[in-house]
Amino acid sequence: MRKLLPSFAAILALTASDALAQDTRPLDEKGTFTLLIENDALYDADRDYTNGLRLAWQSGENVPSWIRWIGDQLPFFPIGSRRRYGLAVGQSIFTPEDESRRDLIVDDRPYAGWLYGAVSLTADTGRTLDNYELQVGVIGPKAQGEWVQNNVHRAIGSHESRGWDNQLDNEIGAVLYYERRWRGLLEVTPNTLGIDLTPHAGFALGNVYTFAAAGAAFRFGWDLPSDYGPPRVRPSLPGTDFFNPTAGFGWYLFAGAEGRAVARDIFLDGNTFTDSHSVDRKHDQESDAEHPSQNPEHLSVPPYQTWQQSNGAVLRQVPRAHNR
Repeated sequence: MRKLLPSFAAILALTASDALAQDTRPLDEKGTFTLLIENDALYDADRDYTNGLRLAWQSGENVPSWIRWIGDQLPFFPIGSRRRYGLAVGQSIFTPEDESRRDLIVDDRPYAGWLYGAVSLTADTGRTLDNYELQVGVIGPKAQGEWVQNNVHRAIGSHESRGWDNQLDNEIGAVLYYERRWRGLLEVTPNTLGIDLTPHAGFALGNVYTFAAAGAAFRFGWDLPSDYGPPRVRPSLPGTDFFNPTAGFGWYLFAGAEGRAVARDIFLDGNTFTDSHSVDRKHDQESDAEHPSQNPEHLSVPPYQTWQQSNGAVLRQVPRAHNR
C-alpha cells in the first residue's frame, strides 16, 4: 500500500500542551447510550462488509479513581485530561458478492461473522480525544452471522445467502484499538452553524486486525462541539461514542477519508490457527475491502461516489438526584 502514514510520536507531541491548559468546562456527569445499525441494503448491494450492529454505553466524567489510575498508566493519554469509560456489544457480517452460490468462491472473500464485547477508555482535553478500545469475541458459526442475515432477509422478503457453509471456522478474536483525534483545525463557534476538520491517527493490534491508520473528517452543521465526529461500526472509518451536547438540538453532514497500512485482516486473510479460505488483499483498497457504494468515505472511492448517509440515535442518561 503506497500511502504515507504520519509518525505517531511526532503528531502526539504537537498537542501535548493541550492537556496542560486549565480546563474550565463544567463536569459532565451524564452517560450516553448509542445504537448503531449499518446495512448496505440502502445501496441495493449485499456483499463485503454487509451489516454492522453496535449498542454502546459511555459514562460521564465522574469516573472512579481506579479508572483514572488505569488511564494514567496508558501511553499517549494527556495529563489532566477528562476520562470516560465505556461498554459495548456488536456484530459485523461479511459476505462475498455472489450470495446465490453454495460452493466455495475461491476468488472472493469468505463468509464471516464477528460477535464481540468491548471496553473502552477515553481522555478529552477539549481539543483532543484519545480512545483505547479492547474488543474480544468470536468469529465463525458461533458469531451467528448466518442466522442474523438470513432471518432478516426472510423478514424483508429478500433472498437468502446460500454459501454460509463456507464461512470461517470458529476462533476467539481480540483486537486493541487506539486513536487520537484533533479538533479545531477549523474554528467553530459553539451553538451556531459551523464547519470543522478533525484529523485522526491510530492503530489496531490483534488477530482480527493489525494496522496503522491516519485520516480526517470534515463536518458542516449545528452544535459541532458536542462530539469529535459520528459513531461508527468498524471496519468503517473509525468513530467515537463520545457525546457532550452544548445545545438542545444538533445535526451535521460529514465526509471523511482514511489510509491504512495493513498487516492483518482476518476477514480476508482467513483463520489464524486453522486452514481456511482466504483471498489476497488489493493494495489499492482499504483493508476491509468494502464495496465503494456502501462506504464512500474511503480514499479508493471514485469521484462520482462521494456521499453517504448515516442515521443514528443517541440517548442521554440523566443521573438520579441524591438526598444529602
